[in-house]
Amino acid sequence: MVEMGSKRWHATAVGYFLGKKPYFPHLEAFAKSNWKGLQRVSATANGFYFFQFQTLAYMEEIIEEGPWLIQGQPIVLQAWEPGMSLRRHKHIQIPVWIRIRHLPMEYWTVDGLSAVASGIGTPLYTDKITQACSRLDFARVCVMIKFHSKLPKHLVIISPFLREGKEVPIKVDIDYEWLPQRCMQCVSLGHNDLNCPEKRVRKASVPVSVFVQKSKATPGDVDPPRGPEPASELPTDNESSRAQMHSTDGSPLYSLEFQALLKERK
Repeated sequence: MVEMGSKRWHATAVGYFLGKKPYFPHLEAFAKSNWKGLQRVSATANGFYFFQFQTLAYMEEIIEEGPWLIQGQPIVLQAWEPGMSLRRHKHIQIPVWIRIRHLPMEYWTVDGLSAVASGIGTPLYTDKITQACSRLDFARVCVMIKFHSKLPKHLVIISPFLREGKEVPIKVDIDYEWLPQRCMQCVSLGHNDLNCPEKRVRKASVPVSVFVQKSKATPGDVDPPRGPEPASELPTDNESSRAQMHSTDGSPLYSLEFQALLKERK
């Protein structure tokens, strides 16, 4: 029973938007006119979209060509897999594509790319061109980054080959094809502080005293001051939002997985 259900969805990409969801007919029209091999688009009430393709190859091609923007909103696409959760949680981790430049040729393997990419996040997969080594300007890898992930522009790896009896450090450059916004208010990805849905507007009450005097006042004929009237609540203007964080330069990272891999090769 489960196997039959899995076969039905094996060539399906699951997506969700980080920002405002587009109107479904517009989304469907965009996908069918731009994504080759797409057969059907369906959705759930909580914002998950299912894109069923004719073949697995068509689906993989669309995912590899990401990130995609639909009506200005980024959509995160992943291949469907059995047991995938369809609950919406805070976006504390999101897959992004990176380009690793100036990578020595001996690292163009599954183990080598995985070790280097782990200095950024959790390696997921590469595109087909990288697998075939048919484009050598950069290696393209999809990694899962977390909210607190450091996003360096450079990594330093240690070559297993000795030069004059010493290990050789090699610097590689990292390009990010797209990065999600970060919100420091709710500690999640996909929006900034100003657009945080959990942001609460602080309100303060300003007491106002009202004095009323008769039109024809005579000595001793002035009403005593009244107590403060209930004041309307006014929003404060001291809600300052932190600057949006897209990337940070840190000191070179050394992946534990990478170090372990080097020890094995030695």
